[in-house]
Amino acid sequence: MRKNQKGFTLVELAIVLVIIGLILGAVMKGQELIQNAKYKRLVNDLRGLTAAAYTYFDRYRAFPGDDPNAGTRWGATYGNIRNGNGDGLISGSPTSTANTSESVQAWRHLRAAGIIAGNPNEATVVRPSNPYGGRYGISNRSFGVGTYNYVFVDNVPSDIAQRLDEEFDDGVYNTGSIQASGDYTGGIRDVFYRF
Repeated sequence: MRKNQKGFTLVELAIVLVIIGLILGAVMKGQELIQNAKYKRLVNDLRGLTAAAYTYFDRYRAFPGDDPNAGTRWGATYGNIRNGNGDGLISGSPTSTANTSESVQAWRHLRAAGIIAGNPNEATVVRPSNPYGGRYGISNRSFGVGTYNYVFVDNVPSDIAQRLDEEFDDGVYNTGSIQASGDYTGGIRDVFYRF
């Protein structure tokens, strides 16, 4: 009776396990590549938005949103463009949708100047999305001894926020030029990237 029974040999089982291991390794490496690509996009976006704000400043001698002459410059073309107060700080919540907020006008000014893509006259400003499912914003906040403008990023996993802080700043969530809404022990954080 045993002569008719068929089964896998140890060699065949070993080959199957090796193949499964290779497939799992490839999947894990693929996920790592995807995560690294998201992180690199985040870093490039932060640098790009900072460069956009300074490009605007170089052209018009005011930060986007805070520009006291933007309404005069583009108001006839884009009816939703408003002047800022010219104090050097982009005021308003970075998540605001109020057209009178400098943080909303910042996107309109950058788009009207042709520095970033988008319609400067859309009914409700759509903030650019980040690779972690959140959005970018622009405003100001206190960073230690002074108040500065910053790029805001919401919905960032805490390990990614920590990695960003450690690579480009001091690694402490509530000090330096990169800060987070809480410590890096887990969960989702908002990140404030000073420019």
